[in-house]
Amino acid sequence: MASTFLTATWKNLIMANYVVDPAVLQPHVPFGTELDYWNGKTYVSLVGFMFLNTKVLGIPIPFHRNFEEVNLRFYVRYQHEGEWRRGVVFVKEIVPKAAITLVANTLYGEHYMTCPMKNSLEETAEKLKVSYSWQYQKQWNSISVTCPNTPKAIAEGSEAEFITEHYWGYTQLKENKTSQYEVGHPKWDVYDVTDYNIDCDYESLYGKELAQAMATKPVSVFMAKGSEIFVKKGHVIK
Repeated sequence: MASTFLTATWKNLIMANYVVDPAVLQPHVPFGTELDYWNGKTYVSLVGFMFLNTKVLGIPIPFHRNFEEVNLRFYVRYQHEGEWRRGVVFVKEIVPKAAITLVANTLYGEHYMTCPMKNSLEETAEKLKVSYSWQYQKQWNSISVTCPNTPKAIAEGSEAEFITEHYWGYTQLKENKTSQYEVGHPKWDVYDVTDYNIDCDYESLYGKELAQAMATKPVSVFMAKGSEIFVKKGHVIK
């Protein structure tokens, strides 16, 4: 059994979800995995959240405990010993710390990049306003939501359950080699979003084809409350 590499708390995960043509995602699908569908549709999600109380191998790293992350991801599955493991593939992950980018890309083969970032949180008993911003090529991008401060349990069989209930990460390392690692957390509660704004240069960040696939409004936007999480050490599937 793989040992734990990282622990943290993920908080206030904004998730903007787009239905895209499977043909757009297929070139990004890691070896050994296949696209995961919900009601016959494939999704990409733009996700912004806070990484808090981060520890690597049980040790808190000074100045690298609390930070923002924004990522673009899609959903796959992998058959292991007759059972399906449902996971995510990250197209790109943005963080404000160069050391995090170096470790993630080196140890996990991920696609992290470092950008200036900021966040804001306005909370009352009735309402939450959360935003994440990142600067790329001298342009600020952002994703923000407003929602009632009343988290709810995720409905069984719902789109939100599909988006949040993927507990493995997969990354293409070489043509016939994929990295696999486990991500653990309890089932999250979610907030219903009453207003949102996305200001993102998708083409500069993710390429023309994905930008065109995400040209319409997201089919859903919600915010997960989050929880403590763990990330296991990765291993290779061939």
